[in-house]
Amino acid sequence: MTDNFYNEVLLDHNLHPQHLHDLPCATCSHAGLNPSCGDEITLHLQVENNIVQSGSFTGVGCAISQASADIMLDLIIGRSKDEAMHLASLFKKMIAGEITDDELDELEEAGALQNISKMPARVKCAVLAWKTLELLLHESS
Repeated sequence: MTDNFYNEVLLDHNLHPQHLHDLPCATCSHAGLNPSCGDEITLHLQVENNIVQSGSFTGVGCAISQASADIMLDLIIGRSKDEAMHLASLFKKMIAGEITDDELDELEEAGALQNISKMPARVKCAVLAWKTLELLLHESS
């Protein structure tokens, strides 16, 4: 993906986040913190019949952590908990630089964050929401 596409995706999700709000109908929530830079989010999901029906996040952080959370929610809403866990695993694999092209395609727009793997200081920012998702889904099992 081009750096220009990466910048456009980040900019769009920071200026127009779809999922940055409270979620009164949430059936589970989990807080995540990146102590190295102060990013903090709380992920809220409405899960019914093993499907992520709705989701949101609240909190503060850098552009990368906020955009990553918004992109993640776009990707997992409407999917099963197992699919969401699989996508979180692929995202972490992508950030580690170990993803195949086919796996990258599964991440859709989240693939725009692939170059974060070349910025070690920003990796924790990008994976904060995804790790929080894994913890939340594990706890709600």
